Amino acid sequence: MSTTPPGTPPAAPRRATITDVAREAGTGKTSISRYLNGEMSVLSPELRARIEAAIARLDYQPNQMARGLKRGRNRLIGMLVADLTNPYSVEVLQGVEAACHALGLMPLICHAANEVEMERRYLQLLTTYRVEGVIVNALGVREETLRPVGGGGIPAVLVDRQVEGLVADMVGLDNRAAAGLGTRHLLEQGFEHIWFVVQPFERVSSRQLRVQAFDHAMRAHRGVSGHARGHTLVLNLADAADVERSLAGLDRAIDAVSSGASDGSGGRGERGADTPGAPARVALFAANAPVALCLALHLKARYGAHWQTRVALLSIDDPDWAELAGITTIRQPTYEIGYRAVEFLYERIEGAQTDARDCLLAGELIVRASTSR
Repeated sequence: MSTTPPGTPPAAPRRATITDVAREAGTGKTSISRYLNGEMSVLSPELRARIEAAIARLDYQPNQMARGLKRGRNRLIGMLVADLTNPYSVEVLQGVEAACHALGLMPLICHAANEVEMERRYLQLLTTYRVEGVIVNALGVREETLRPVGGGGIPAVLVDRQVEGLVADMVGLDNRAAAGLGTRHLLEQGFEHIWFVVQPFERVSSRQLRVQAFDHAMRAHRGVSGHARGHTLVLNLADAADVERSLAGLDRAIDAVSSGASDGSGGRGERGADTPGAPARVALFAANAPVALCLALHLKARYGAHWQTRVALLSIDDPDWAELAGITTIRQPTYEIGYRAVEFLYERIEGAQTDARDCLLAGELIVRASTSR
């Protein structure tokens, strides 16, 4: 008579072990291990057939983690991602997954949600899992945090960001070239005031490079013609109150330059109905897709459905909604970035001893209605 209480789900069947397979095949565990490791030349055809049949009858599934640890290889790699809500991260992950599949690796994804402390904890956790390598696309991770998985430890490849003091391979967008490309496009289209809008960039090398490239392109232009003005606005998307203040200041500055009341440095001014000449042409250059979306929503709320007749918008990153809204973008080779990062890491895992490499990939300018004349 059963003593199992009513409603209790049946116990899961016990999984077959290597001992079970050896008993079923009438051989020892050593022969089973050789079969599983592909050492077929040391096994007779008859024994191989018996082992194969025993594995099929028992539905035996080898414990790949245990086998990998026994050989010192588990084929696990870690990927630390700063922000999975950013379309850029998702697209890079698609390349990472494809390369892992091709190379026989298994990615372990860690989402730090733009929290520096979370990044540190995940990196510690990945070392306890004995991953063979780590791909890092992080916000504020520092050299001392990465040291166990950098030079002298587990191989690391950085995606789109450098970490001061850490010598490691890096794969990402050529940020200087991309920001310069976008700025020159806006200047060629005749925009007289251009704001480069970026999230806090003190700890993120890619953002720093984009700001520097924008400033350089604007200075070069002023040295030739001198009429266009460039401004930088920091937009902290993690702080709603800061976003509101920053956008209010941007509105005042746009009103001022549109009415000719200031040079656009942020001074207050009122739109004059009888101001002679056409209003100044204004463009916003978003440093990435999350910033672009924030700006687009704000401009639509302020100016209505035809906001792009008042202010142009260009963005680094090319999210799906940008095409729908007709926004000019600089498309990143995100899939290739992810794929190449895994290839670089795989080479390091296999023992490559070359100097640290930077793989900078070009962005593609996608011109749409938002920046047309």
